[in-house]
Amino acid sequence: MKLSIDRAALLRSLSHVQSVVERRNTIPILSNVLLKADDGVLSLATTDMDLEIDESVAANVMEKGATTAPAHTLHDIVRKLPDGSDVELSLNAEGTQMSIKAGRSQFKLSCLPVADFPEIGSGSLPNGFSLPAAELRALIDRTKFAMSTEETRYYLNGIYLHEAEHNGVAVLRAVATDGHRLARFEMPLPDGASGMPGIIIPRKAIGELRKLVDEAADTITITLSESKIRFAFDHIVLTSKLIDGTFPDYQRVIPEGNDKVVEIDAKSLTAAVDRVSTISDGKSRAVKITLNGKQMTISASSAESGSASEELEVNGESDIEIGFNAKYLLDITSQIEGEGCRFTLADPASPTIIQDNSDTSALYVLMPLRV
Repeated sequence: MKLSIDRAALLRSLSHVQSVVERRNTIPILSNVLLKADDGVLSLATTDMDLEIDESVAANVMEKGATTAPAHTLHDIVRKLPDGSDVELSLNAEGTQMSIKAGRSQFKLSCLPVADFPEIGSGSLPNGFSLPAAELRALIDRTKFAMSTEETRYYLNGIYLHEAEHNGVAVLRAVATDGHRLARFEMPLPDGASGMPGIIIPRKAIGELRKLVDEAADTITITLSESKIRFAFDHIVLTSKLIDGTFPDYQRVIPEGNDKVVEIDAKSLTAAVDRVSTISDGKSRAVKITLNGKQMTISASSAESGSASEELEVNGESDIEIGFNAKYLLDITSQIEGEGCRFTLADPASPTIIQDNSDTSALYVLMPLRV
């Protein structure tokens, strides 16, 4: 194997694939990136056995071949090479060492056999559809903050993606919850998504996908089965195993009898909660919201720090005192892009629904705190 490649192009691709690789690995081959040179293209792939990223980049290939090299070390080397340089990669005759040359710099890295590199990308993926990159970004951003991190309830450690129906219209719906808050986002069901199984995409796959989608072109092709999902766009393919578990019946968590409705400017509310929560207790981050007629008072107190309060005008009249975790509330209100948001409440012990006035595609449920 022998090739030369633009340093910036190689660095960009290495940055994408190396983030999958865990810093500490008991299996040496999982620390490596698979490099394949063939007819003007260098392919790079990494995996942690649950997630795989494969990316292709243009290169001047003098000799075809393949090897695996330490992913983080190779990334660090290329990152530190001078801007604008050409990088030459070559493999020795035994296939045990790869040379990296750029200008007067030269490095040699130990390699492991290509045959040892595991492949998770094989297998049939019978369901497929496409989404605009902007819609996939919105789907992830509106729900990912509500994913759980608890290992015991592993089936909540991801986003539940499934086919559903809303007001007689077929929709693609994404749901995430950690038991304290729930986020639901939906869009018209894309062509080809009808009949897809309900799947739970793991949080690591969501995190890697979100980083990659920022640089994605217009359309992302999604194919899936009951055990795997694949996202393909530009010259990148991300394949992930799915969480093997049953997502709970989230519809039971969404209250239907809440009768107190108020509307408020979302940006003013976010800023006020952020300011007042500076005083709140470090563990619970509790803030109290008091609705009195057309006025909302946000307050917090701490035995150590003191107290804070701020008043805002609201549309609609209600009388209620209810407490929330400030971080959870801010996670929701920061997702609201329109001018106003709507709170639909029942009593201090019942979950509250929060929605964007100008966008009904997202719905959030927040459990109260005792204050």
